[in-house]
Amino acid sequence: MPNSEAGTSRIDELFARTRAENRAALVGYLPAGFPTVERSIRAIATMVENGVDLVEVGLPYSDPVMDGPTIQAAAGAALEAGTKVDDVFEVVRATAGLGVPTVVMTYWNPVERRGVARFAAQLAEAGGAGLITPDLIPDEGVDWEKASRAHDLDRIYLVAPSSTDERLVMTAEAASGFIYATAVMGVTGQRTETSSLAPELVARIREVTDKPVGVGLGVSNGAQAAEVAAFADAVIVGSALVRCLMDTDDEQQGLDALAALTRELRAGMERP
Repeated sequence: MPNSEAGTSRIDELFARTRAENRAALVGYLPAGFPTVERSIRAIATMVENGVDLVEVGLPYSDPVMDGPTIQAAAGAALEAGTKVDDVFEVVRATAGLGVPTVVMTYWNPVERRGVARFAAQLAEAGGAGLITPDLIPDEGVDWEKASRAHDLDRIYLVAPSSTDERLVMTAEAASGFIYATAVMGVTGQRTETSSLAPELVARIREVTDKPVGVGLGVSNGAQAAEVAAFADAVIVGSALVRCLMDTDDEQQGLDALAALTRELRAGMERP
């Protein structure tokens, strides 16, 4: 499933639609293979059915230095269950088949180990729309720039409150799809409050680009989602969704909790 006509990706089309609807997009993250490959596919389908606009499929990694305890635990469980890179592509294929833009969130080492060109080709063949690369910066991403363009994949880079103005400009120029703004310093995870640094960071990004900005790290309920949706183009939720599956061994209970939280997040974002 290649991206659409030249210059316009599926992610571009999503943000054009949500902007026309005067709302932010809801981005949901789950690691492939947690708690099993088949169950992660069903869980992602539940998120999509209940309002997620774009899916981040996490590639489980053994040294997730930027992830908080919830996502670390889920990734660890997926690895213990034997999840491989090919399984990640299987999850991408199933998710993209639901009709939503699907990206992989991955540390760079697994991409290099497989081969950047090969990874890009396999991601595109599975219907993926791009990569979120938390530990790859644009000035070290020459191979990825080439491979992503060859396969019409979006390059989603991260910026943080500590990013200099020069870094924001460089990242904005290199990114496509959207720019991932980390709302807090440190690792990912649910928080009782959204970061006060987030609106300032988004404002700084908007001074240098009109590309969409997604804000992640910490959103766990509808009220927080509404707060972030007021100034960002996308609200990115990870740990809170993962926790729905982690808090019970019963698959249906986990899916019910996941559906309820997704609906709450989407409803919060659509408040006037």
